[in-house]
Amino acid sequence: MTTTLHTAALALGDDALVLSHRLGEWAGHAPVLEEEVALANIALDLLGQARVLLSLVGDEDELAFLREERAFRNAQLVEQPNGDFAHTIARQLYFSTYQRLLYGRVAATAPDTGDETRETLRGLAAKAVKEVAYHQDHAEQWTLRLGDGTQESHDRMQTACDALWRYTGELFQPLDGLDVDWRELEADWLTSVAAVLDRATLSLPEGPRATGWTAGAGRQGLHTEPFGRMLAEMQHLHRSHPGASW
Repeated sequence: MTTTLHTAALALGDDALVLSHRLGEWAGHAPVLEEEVALANIALDLLGQARVLLSLVGDEDELAFLREERAFRNAQLVEQPNGDFAHTIARQLYFSTYQRLLYGRVAATAPDTGDETRETLRGLAAKAVKEVAYHQDHAEQWTLRLGDGTQESHDRMQTACDALWRYTGELFQPLDGLDVDWRELEADWLTSVAAVLDRATLSLPEGPRATGWTAGAGRQGLHTEPFGRMLAEMQHLHRSHPGASW
């Protein structure tokens, strides 16, 4: 694989892997049984994406379970704790909207039969964009239910949107190897998210570009404090029994 595609595949694979694990943490804790199934299915979709993307870089198991924290390239948004249900939904709304728009662009790139890796990535995007359209719809429907529900649910959803907004800027840092207009992607993302929040009677978080639109450094291997604890849990079994087969 070319170095540039290696960078992109690793970042996107880590995004999917980490968010898959976060959503899996809801097993046994979701507010209703239907959400147990929905969140588990979204987590499995993301895990499938992660496996393909990481396999383009190297051994998927080693990359998932044996790397140290600083070697992960996921955006800081996906590693944020689940919090209450509203926080999980806000995180999913922001990320799935980004994923759908990004994968749609990657899938639409011209075929390159001379580059097998690039074609694999394009094929993944074409399949994944259908999956994440469901993920986005699920997040949008819950955003509407919570935002335009009771005063309590409205306040919790607004708090979640405000708290996670600062992590969204990092999503639009260009990934080498992807032929994407990142400014256009960001503008389309903002338009889509703003429309959902407006329908949900929620306010778009204020002042992002003036003072708070600070991109994180997850793409450079710098992560927030909760990530280390999550990673230790995710890697514990594999590291405890090295070389074991099941």
